[in-house]
Amino acid sequence: MSKVFVNIGLSLDGYLAPEGMNMDDPGYKNWGEKWGALMAWLLNQEYMRKKLDFGPGGETGPVNEMVRHTFERTGANIMGKRMFDQGEVSWPEEAPFHTPVYVLTHEKREPWVRPGGTTFYFVNEGPERALALAREAAEDRDIRISGGADVIQQYLSLNAIDELEIALAPVLFGGGRRLFENLREPVPQFRIDTTLDGQDATHLRYIRK
Repeated sequence: MSKVFVNIGLSLDGYLAPEGMNMDDPGYKNWGEKWGALMAWLLNQEYMRKKLDFGPGGETGPVNEMVRHTFERTGANIMGKRMFDQGEVSWPEEAPFHTPVYVLTHEKREPWVRPGGTTFYFVNEGPERALALAREAAEDRDIRISGGADVIQQYLSLNAIDELEIALAPVLFGGGRRLFENLREPVPQFRIDTTLDGQDATHLRYIRK
């Protein structure tokens, strides 16, 4: 069966996103600079630069291959409405997923088809329904819970996540959206699987016990 995994960047003080992160005001509380520092490791990888059409160059090596593996193993993505809203105005026309993406939302909307194989589906029936649809679409590939924090927390509370992949960046936000809030007992338990040191982040992989 497909595995369900989280793959995200995290600040040293435990925030998934800085306070005030909103595309309408990139300068609010300097969130754009904080976000850039958090995700610098990813945007510097050769594979990701090609994905985003940034042009040639970028780092090669173990971290770059890890990023490649993440995309190649993923057969479907799940995300929240807040993440989608920000991505809708900032992703390139060919959104960098190339899979079905299931958006948890109360908004009713027809599927949004993008070039390159990405289609966004808007799911109003909750996280369990989105996961069922993602499993069907992914077939023998895995399902990535892309974010944000509240969506990841919902799937942790459902005990549905098999793996956590966290890129821990040496930046401090001092506020924002914490990754591990609002969890319900009993919380799932994980063990360390691998660690990988990069120039801009330490990559931690945990698997469910």
